[in-house]
Amino acid sequence: MEKVIDENKQGTSLQLEQKQDNTKKLFIESYGCQMNFSDSEIVASILSNEGYNTTDKLEEADLVLVNTCSIRDKAEQTVRKRLNQYNQMKTKNPGMKVGVLGCMAERLKAKFLEEEKIVDMVVGPDAYKDLPNLLKDVEEGRDAINVILSKDETYGDISPVRLQSNGVTAFVSITRGCDNMCTFCVVPFTRGRERSRDPQSIIEEITDLKQRGFKEITLLGQNVDSYLWYGGGLKKDYEKATEMQKATAVDFAQLLEQCATMFPKMRFRFSTSNPQDMHIEVIEVIARHENICKYIHLPVQSGSTRILQEMNRQHTREEYIALVDKIYELIPEISLSQDMITGFPTETEEDHQDTLSLMKHVRYDFGYMFAYSERPGTLAARKLEDDVPEETKKRRLTEIIDVQREIGLERMQRFLGKAVEVLIEKTSKRSEVEWSGRNSQNTTVIFPKENYNVGDFVMVEITDCTSATLIGKPVGYSSMQE
Repeated sequence: MEKVIDENKQGTSLQLEQKQDNTKKLFIESYGCQMNFSDSEIVASILSNEGYNTTDKLEEADLVLVNTCSIRDKAEQTVRKRLNQYNQMKTKNPGMKVGVLGCMAERLKAKFLEEEKIVDMVVGPDAYKDLPNLLKDVEEGRDAINVILSKDETYGDISPVRLQSNGVTAFVSITRGCDNMCTFCVVPFTRGRERSRDPQSIIEEITDLKQRGFKEITLLGQNVDSYLWYGGGLKKDYEKATEMQKATAVDFAQLLEQCATMFPKMRFRFSTSNPQDMHIEVIEVIARHENICKYIHLPVQSGSTRILQEMNRQHTREEYIALVDKIYELIPEISLSQDMITGFPTETEEDHQDTLSLMKHVRYDFGYMFAYSERPGTLAARKLEDDVPEETKKRRLTEIIDVQREIGLERMQRFLGKAVEVLIEKTSKRSEVEWSGRNSQNTTVIFPKENYNVGDFVMVEITDCTSATLIGKPVGYSSMQE
């Protein structure tokens, strides 16, 4: 499982519209990938019906929740520091209750309650509907824990309370859990086995978002290409399904086609993909529909087949390159991004050179690159010695980043002199008189505001670029504008 972690969003507290009759205050902070931020919206929705309004002021909170990530050690250390800060606040506000949600809660379970005694409540990713009961336990002086992983929980019946950010883009979860037992990853153990959400509930949520003015949807899951709805249950149990269930099953290509066709004036993205599960049908659907963005996050982790086997990735270097070549053949304008881990146990200099050569062949627009850090509870931690020296990891990471930066700038320059469609999301950070949005290829574009508004689809002629941003001037509305 790959998770794109936006460093700018880490530790963001969720603020939502206030319900007049709610009297209690909830402070909820999120760390990790977009799935965690999406889950926080589900939690806020559940607790809104239990009398809680959100607040961004820690000192006035009755309940403090932190939604956690176990992907990287840095995220866990940050959360531990925050928990200590919460507990200092509890000395001033003894009535405050503190809870840990998400992957770290699942991984460490009772340790938080019994050994460290720093929280009142521990709630795993599949147990959010049990929050009202757990809160009752806490209020009656009992420790509360529910980290049971579910075979069928998808929260398809919970309408998330949306972050009041731009009202333009939204995430819609379509799967939970992961069946890919990558040796470096804890997600199958913290989020459970893979199951898909009823497509009807997905369409209903998108319909609601459309009516509320949202213009772009990202279909979200640990592994969206593996989406398969056959009436409920785990993906691995599909082989036991009846002939009727199999005949009426919906896969990711069909879901994506349905979304694009039913909502022609909305843009669609998806994240995250796994190479072994991305089939030709999905690529053909992307190529066929203008309103499906021409961008795929396609994590590879290493360019060495030997290391990929050590990671238990279900693809080889050659298979990955063949997939990329087919994508470029069918969608020449595509942008690709990657996840890369350097310094994985037993990685040699030859393996590292394989990674650099793969990057030069694929020509990613951008990527998320990390030096390997051993995660407790993973197969790699149990079976492989972390034997690559830190200095070697740092050097190799620097070399990978340098190659990506060089290729990324070249890829950005292909837009110069061209007009691209941009969905306006917000005012640019660099200037109050400029808009910021993204083109189909997921690249940030800034341009003068003129008479355009947030939520408009605008054609922008690109006149300049940096390694991360396109700069241009608006030339009119696009055909997506209603």
